[in-house]
Amino acid sequence: MKNTHQLTVSGNSSNMKTFQFILFLIITFLFLSCRESANTNENAEATSATSAENRIEISEAQFERNKMLLGTLSAQSFPLVVQTTGMIDVPPHNRAIISSYAGGYVQKTPLLIGNKVHKGQVLATLENPEFVEMQQNYLETVQQLTYLKSEYDRQKTLVKEQISSQKNFLKAESDYKKVLAMNSGLKKKLQMLNINIASVEAGNITSEIALYAPINGSVTKMNISKGTYVSPADEIMEIINTEHIHLELSVFEKDILNIKEGQKIIFKIPEAVEDSFEAEVHLVGTSIDTKNRTVKVHGHLEDDNNHNFAVGMFVDAQIITETSQELALPDDAVVTIDDNHYVLLKSADENANYVFTQREVTVDGSFDGFTRIKNANEFTEKDMFLVKGAFNLIVGEE
Repeated sequence: MKNTHQLTVSGNSSNMKTFQFILFLIITFLFLSCRESANTNENAEATSATSAENRIEISEAQFERNKMLLGTLSAQSFPLVVQTTGMIDVPPHNRAIISSYAGGYVQKTPLLIGNKVHKGQVLATLENPEFVEMQQNYLETVQQLTYLKSEYDRQKTLVKEQISSQKNFLKAESDYKKVLAMNSGLKKKLQMLNINIASVEAGNITSEIALYAPINGSVTKMNISKGTYVSPADEIMEIINTEHIHLELSVFEKDILNIKEGQKIIFKIPEAVEDSFEAEVHLVGTSIDTKNRTVKVHGHLEDDNNHNFAVGMFVDAQIITETSQELALPDDAVVTIDDNHYVLLKSADENANYVFTQREVTVDGSFDGFTRIKNANEFTEKDMFLVKGAFNLIVGEE
């Protein structure tokens, strides 16, 4: 009997443990179910709140008063461009460095930087005693030539008639040609110094020479003042003619194969104006600058007469290599907040009111007043967007 009682107690204990385990499972299941239901309700509430936040409703009167406009996605031409930088420059023949063939002291320099000059205008005068000596030597050779030419002709006649020796004729010929060479050399030097030969031969010797402008243009550098001594190697001043200016761009090696003559260039001068200007690729360099791995590209401006561009101005430029058709919205339709981009999509008309939904979009550049919408496939061709006035509504300034 004792053993039988013990077995009965043991059986009751096992059933109790099983019951407790099943009860624990039921309670756990109910707890988890309630929690999931609560989370589902919270998510639904959050979604509803988000939808409410993205909903913007305005009246027709507000729409008209603020001159808002609606529009749809449209296909626009977007260029594939090569970004580059460069400067405003002029052709080599429109730039002149003024120097002298002979040294001297500056006597007159009436010009300042910015003065306009015309070709042949006197820029400065130099004085040097050597100029006087050079003219004297020239006059002496002129006088000697008169005698030596006569003696040469006489000896030539005598030799021909076998009256004089060949030796005398050769000496006369040598003396004459020697002085003739000196005369020609001195005459050329005087001409290079802009000294009037006819005036010198008339006995008018000057100690000054004038430097003349070789081109039309404006003085951009002035390195002399009265009394300054300049040598032949010195740069006295610079003149630049800006009637024809161009772009000198530096294109990286990786992009140069896409650049061709005739391609359109759009450039800005960031330090001067916000306006954009147009040019065209005229020449593409054939050698690479080994220091920065760039190639020079020469561009001609479409209109270089109506702008006060200065030589040396820095430019940001885009070379358009090709174009593609992409779906886009006007720039005013896209509002950027903290690097995110939003549009207002018209979702309904309720009680004579306009209802918009704020949608985030992905953009890919802007051109000619339109912004490319990369995720345009999320919308239809009939969807209407607020293309004017979106900014004030999104930031709450209506």
